[in-house]
Amino acid sequence: MSAPQKILFVGIGNMGWPMAARLLGAGFAVAVNDAVPGRGADFVRQVGGTEAEDLALAAAQADVIVTMLPTSKHVAEAVAALRGGLKQGHVVIDMSSGAPAATQAIAADLASLGVVMLDAPVSGGVPRAVTGELAIMAGGDVAALDRVEPVLRAMGTTIHRIGGLGSGQAMKALNNLVSAGGFLIGIEALLIGQQFGIDPGLMTDVLNASTGMNNSTQKKFKQFVLSRQFNSGFGLDLMVKDLSIALEVARANGVAAPFSNLCRELSASAQGLLGPGQDHTALAKLSEALAGVELGS
Repeated sequence: MSAPQKILFVGIGNMGWPMAARLLGAGFAVAVNDAVPGRGADFVRQVGGTEAEDLALAAAQADVIVTMLPTSKHVAEAVAALRGGLKQGHVVIDMSSGAPAATQAIAADLASLGVVMLDAPVSGGVPRAVTGELAIMAGGDVAALDRVEPVLRAMGTTIHRIGGLGSGQAMKALNNLVSAGGFLIGIEALLIGQQFGIDPGLMTDVLNASTGMNNSTQKKFKQFVLSRQFNSGFGLDLMVKDLSIALEVARANGVAAPFSNLCRELSASAQGLLGPGQDHTALAKLSEALAGVELGS
């Protein structure tokens, strides 16, 4: 089967926009769709491509459909809208951070049409989406992955083939679990150190030169917490969703995960305290509230 040339990209939010732009830059014909009115037209005006107002019609004209949406529920709704245009030979790549079981259910339904579904969530955030340097965690049929690899390589420099369908999404959720754990323990360390009399910015520098270094100490503490900007571009609501997925995977496989549960409960508590629409780095405010101290004050 020939390599794909026409891409329908569904979901051009913070991550989807630069990812679709990378596909255009790589020479693919890209049609975009988004639930937010006017965003597709804005993309076409600013970047190029075409707007797909009718998903079924656009799917019929595409080789590959990419979804980059907030949850598996949104993906299921998009696939339902696409269904009238899907046919044998189509590949649907869900790059959302979805729930493996939900993705497997959608894929089973699409298989009756001769459509293959893959999961390929990403890590790296908006900056690496812009540069096309995302880490992609792919799961699903090997032959289908071989066929769409040029599409994935336009968006990411590292493609990890994790295993069967849903394994990429399980890996992404577990990655974010590790990230959340490092963030939470690091913030507590800064609070303890500040109360002892150590400057939290200096503590961050020392951690980054020592064994306590992690992604949060390197790329989040000074940039978004100590600066009080809290605008990394990844939402706390999405972080809680990913941690919940990680725990679903743990429960389904009979793994006791007490620290993972604590990370999820603390994140959900921050979500309740701060309300919807918060950046995930605002999770630090919960630790500050519990300690009765604000970092940098």
